[in-house]
Amino acid sequence: MVTEVSKILILRFSSFGDVTQCLSVPSKLAAHFASENSFISEKNNKIPVEIHWATRREFEPLLLGHPHIHKIWTLDRKLGLRGLLQLISQLKKEKFSHIYDAHNNLRSRLICWFLIPPLDLTRVFSPPELIRKSQKRWKRLLLFRFRINKYRMPFSGQRDLLEPLAAWGIDETLPPPPQIVLSPIVKSQIEKKLQDQKLEKFTVLAPSAAHTLKRWPMAHWKELVSLLPEEKFIILGGPEDVFLSELAEEYPTQVQNWAGKTSFAETVAVVAFARALISNDTGILHVAEQLGKQSLALMGPAPFGFPSRPSTQVLELNLACRPCSKHGQGPCVNDKFHQCLVDISPKMVLNAYLRMVKK
Repeated sequence: MVTEVSKILILRFSSFGDVTQCLSVPSKLAAHFASENSFISEKNNKIPVEIHWATRREFEPLLLGHPHIHKIWTLDRKLGLRGLLQLISQLKKEKFSHIYDAHNNLRSRLICWFLIPPLDLTRVFSPPELIRKSQKRWKRLLLFRFRINKYRMPFSGQRDLLEPLAAWGIDETLPPPPQIVLSPIVKSQIEKKLQDQKLEKFTVLAPSAAHTLKRWPMAHWKELVSLLPEEKFIILGGPEDVFLSELAEEYPTQVQNWAGKTSFAETVAVVAFARALISNDTGILHVAEQLGKQSLALMGPAPFGFPSRPSTQVLELNLACRPCSKHGQGPCVNDKFHQCLVDISPKMVLNAYLRMVKK
């Protein structure tokens, strides 16, 4: 006799980097629940846990192909409240046994309230188990207002997402990469494009970030490229990162600017083909991590996007003012403006890069 399959819902709607980091969660859930709760069928095959994920529509390509995500539910922000209520109506029909609210915002809490209503008598004896990623607001207050750090060190974005799973008996060790899957069609398209551009060996640069204070100075990027005259580079970023064009314009034989010209799936493929990545604190850094790609992370004012895998080397300065804000939005309070990134010199990055690619 075979028991009912555990059905788990993950709620993580954004952002690019957070969704990418959260891709380790399905593998941990699958490994745990398959071994704990599954039975052997007549053919001696384990029945897998069924994992669903609700996210914003634009981030669906990051989840596609993951071996432990069985169904993706998408939310179209353009539909507003109507779209959210439609999603809730669809999710209610699934009767999840477990829910992990990895977002913990008003939207995800509203979904949980409807999926686990306090007066739903039909589920009194079998309510889904709910865990929620803590926002740790009191720790934030102590850190940013009073400079008292009560967070576990070093900071780790993926560890913070896995930590709540301890309530279900799941540890925080990261599943091995890759935890993000290349689309075969997109992989072939990018491979052909790289061949056409004669880019057999290149490094990806990610010089942008959501907030200006998280960006290594453009003058430093230019100097770094000049120190590596034999290297080829591809810049990745969003369509709003128009300022990145000046780097390619100054070094047209070395640098190609693909910022704003690749979809999420294409961005993953470009990083996968690269020999390495040099990145600010931004979502592309986490793509490289989940692919197991060697990377340099230039970390400045914000604490919550820190990489978590040994394939990534962190470059940072130990300053009393760091971290200064949740997302790096500032303001900078240092007497030397933007010192946390300005004082990471191009030669420091060069030396770290050369050591990394020679491994």
